[in-house]
Amino acid sequence: MPINVQGDKEFNNVTSIQNKALRINLNENIYGTFAEIGAGQETVRNFFRAPNPTGTIAKTMSAYDKDFSDAIYGAEPAKRYVTEPRLKAMMAYETGLIEKRISRLKHPNKLFFSFANTVATIDWAKKYKGHGWIGIRFQTAPKEEYNEIIMHVQLHENKAAQQQISLGIMGVNLIYAAYYHHDDPKTLLKHLYDHLSPDKIEIDTINFTGPTFKDVDNRLMSLQLVRNGMTDAVMFAPSGNNVLPANVLYKKNILTLRGSFRPVTNVNISMYEKSLQMFMKEHEVERAATEVIFEMTLFNLKAEGDEIDEKDFLNRADLLCALGHTVMISNFQQYYKVVDYFAQFTSEQIGLTMGVTTLIDIFDDKYYKELSGGILEAFGILFARNVNIYLYPAKDEETGEILSTKNLRVNNNTRGLYNFFKQNDRIIDITDFEEQSLDINSRKIHEMILEGKSGWEEMLPETVTKLIKEKQMFTKK
Repeated sequence: MPINVQGDKEFNNVTSIQNKALRINLNENIYGTFAEIGAGQETVRNFFRAPNPTGTIAKTMSAYDKDFSDAIYGAEPAKRYVTEPRLKAMMAYETGLIEKRISRLKHPNKLFFSFANTVATIDWAKKYKGHGWIGIRFQTAPKEEYNEIIMHVQLHENKAAQQQISLGIMGVNLIYAAYYHHDDPKTLLKHLYDHLSPDKIEIDTINFTGPTFKDVDNRLMSLQLVRNGMTDAVMFAPSGNNVLPANVLYKKNILTLRGSFRPVTNVNISMYEKSLQMFMKEHEVERAATEVIFEMTLFNLKAEGDEIDEKDFLNRADLLCALGHTVMISNFQQYYKVVDYFAQFTSEQIGLTMGVTTLIDIFDDKYYKELSGGILEAFGILFARNVNIYLYPAKDEETGEILSTKNLRVNNNTRGLYNFFKQNDRIIDITDFEEQSLDINSRKIHEMILEGKSGWEEMLPETVTKLIKEKQMFTKK
C-alpha cells in the first residue's frame, strides 16, 4: 500500500513551524523517536504543542548526564559527546529500539524515524559560541532501508535560550523536509532555513545517504550550501564525502592552493609539491601535522556569466579527489578572508601558494574599498598571524622574462607595503621549478580538450589524463 508523504493541496502554502509539526502529527504513518542530548532539547516541544502528538512521538528523551548517555549509547573513549559518531550511535540505537518494540504485523504501514541532536550552546563567558550535530534516520516506505541526513551547525546567537529556539525550528524543518521534500534535495536544503537565517544558525556540513538519496552527490550538496549563503566554506575529502572543516583544520599547519583546476595541470602539482617542501622545512613541521587544502571559490567555478556548471564542477572535483586531495569551496574572493577563516581553527603556521598574477592582485588597493581601513585593515588580518606566501614564478608572454619577487611590479600605491613584506621574508620565491612548465596554460588545455585536439596529455599528471579520457570530461557531450 503506498504511503502518502508527498505534497497535497491542503498544506502546499502552509509553512509555519506549528503547521509543519501538525502535518507530521496528522500523518498516521510517520512515527518515531526524539533523542536530544546536551543543550538541544527544543525540537520535540514543537510536536507536543501541536495537536495529536501521540500520532508521531513514540518516545522522547534527553540523556543529559554523560554517564547515563554512555550507558545507553555506549562509552565515548575520547569523552567527546558533540560529535558525528555520537549522533550516528544515537540514531542507530533508537531506530533499532523502535523496530524491536513496534510490531510490523500490527503497524504494516508505519514509516519509522529517529531524530537526534547533540549540541553545546554558548557558554556563560561567551568564549565558545556553540555548535552541534543534527540528524534524522528515516524511511520513506515501510520496511525500507533507512535514509540519513546528517549535518553540523554553528550557532551564532548570543544567548543560549535563543540558540535553543533556533535549534528547535531547524529540527522541525529537518523532519518535515525529510518526509515532504526528500525527492528534491536542493529544495530540501532551502527549507531547512524556513523561519531562520544563517546569521542565527549556520550549516557547514551535510551528508545524505540511503536508498532515497542513492543518486545524490554530496559534493553538490556542499556546493549548494555555499551558493545559498548558508555557510562561507565547505570541505570534502578524497572519498567525496563532506567533512567538517573544524575536524580537518583543528590545530593543524595549513598550506592552501587556490585555483580553477580546470583541469589540474603539472604546474598545479609542482606548485603544491615545491611549496609544501619549503613550508615543512622552513617551519620544521611534520607532514602529519600539516593539512594541504586545494581551494576553489565560487568565482573560480563560474565558467561563463553567473551560472555554475555542475557537471564541470564535478569533473574538477573528481580529478582532485583522484589525486588524494582535500578540497574547499568558499565564497572568499580576498585572501585575507581565507586566513581569517583558517584562524578560527588553528594558531599554527599558514602558507598561501600562488602565482605572480594573484600576488599582484593582492597588492592592488582597489580590492579593499569595502573596508573602512582599506588595504591596511586587510593586511592586518592577512599578515598578523604566522602567514607566509610562496610565490611560483611566471613567464612574461611577450618578453619571455621569468617574473618573481625580484622583478615583478605591483601597484605604485602599495609598493612600500610589498617591499616591507618581501624584505621580512613573508613573501618567498619558489626557485626549484622547471622553466618549460611555465608555458602550461590550463585555459588553453581546456580549449584543446573541448575541441578534441591532441597534445595536451603530457601537460597533466598521468592520473588526470587517464581520468579525463575515461570519463570524457570537459567535452561538448
